[in-house]
Amino acid sequence: MPCPHTHGPGLSWLSPMWSCRRFREPMSQERGEQERPESHEEDDRKVRRREKNRVAAQRSRKKQTQKADKLHEEYESLEQENTSLKREIGKLTDEMKHLSEVLKDHEKICPLLHCTMNFVTIPRPDALTSCLPR
Repeated sequence: MPCPHTHGPGLSWLSPMWSCRRFREPMSQERGEQERPESHEEDDRKVRRREKNRVAAQRSRKKQTQKADKLHEEYESLEQENTSLKREIGKLTDEMKHLSEVLKDHEKICPLLHCTMNFVTIPRPDALTSCLPR
């Protein structure tokens, strides 16, 4: 099988290993680097940089986890508050229904609602007291 990186026609007779540029030139020269052994300082610098990067990544993951935990706690708190508010709405709705029924029952027997004096702008205290239970 010929190498897909052959350089021009007529080179297909070369073996795939030799026709590919990456096998003919060392990696360091391909990148434009000079071949030289790395110094001890460069090794130390790489080790320090990797260590700093590792610590920074750990810190970032920890911060992300704390943020997720905080959001989860806030979510649970809001769910509890929502449940509590729904319960309160239910109680208030029941109370409103009860008071509406009481009002309807009272309207049937209230003399103030049937009195022609209700249309007078000055309220009469004696008419109000007659409506109250004894």
